Amino acid sequence: MKIVGLSGSIVGSKTRTAMDYTMKAIAEKYPNVEATLIDLAEYNVQFSDGRNYLEYEGDTKYITQTMMEADAIIIGTPIFQASIPATLKNIFDLLPENSFRDKVVGMLVTAGSPKHYLIAENQIKPILGYMKAQIVQTYVFIEEEDFYRKEITNDDVLFRIDRLVEDTVVLTETYTSIREAKEAEYDF
Repeated sequence: MKIVGLSGSIVGSKTRTAMDYTMKAIAEKYPNVEATLIDLAEYNVQFSDGRNYLEYEGDTKYITQTMMEADAIIIGTPIFQASIPATLKNIFDLLPENSFRDKVVGMLVTAGSPKHYLIAENQIKPILGYMKAQIVQTYVFIEEEDFYRKEITNDDVLFRIDRLVEDTVVLTETYTSIREAKEAEYDF
């Protein structure tokens, strides 16, 4: 199983801190899972111009191909101005409409205010649904007060991240088993 963690911003540290914990939890609890973290702050990604994702080069090609090859994706995003960052939206725009078909996608959201709690429901889930993702319904929302010196200090948040990891892995295994059983049924 391949899981990609996507830290969807080029500024700030809270989302990356949360994604680092998430990737560590995957490595510790599921050592057989191939986990890759893509932090958009570390890459030079081109703006989407409507080309097929396979036609891009460099960092853009690496990110899109890595995401397309994943069985599951955990997206980490901050909320800026009551919306997702343009860097994350650009990743969605680079990928084909059905790119998340047969993929489980979980979400982790960091925000400076509890007022942004429903951004994932109102903005991210519709995009993921359009792209045919199997969405982990419970996402992790982390507020400014849950961090101190680039560490998550709220034990409930850590528990919820661990649960997000577990739910992502279990759903991916379940959907994969169901698809394989259906394919075997039709291959008689």
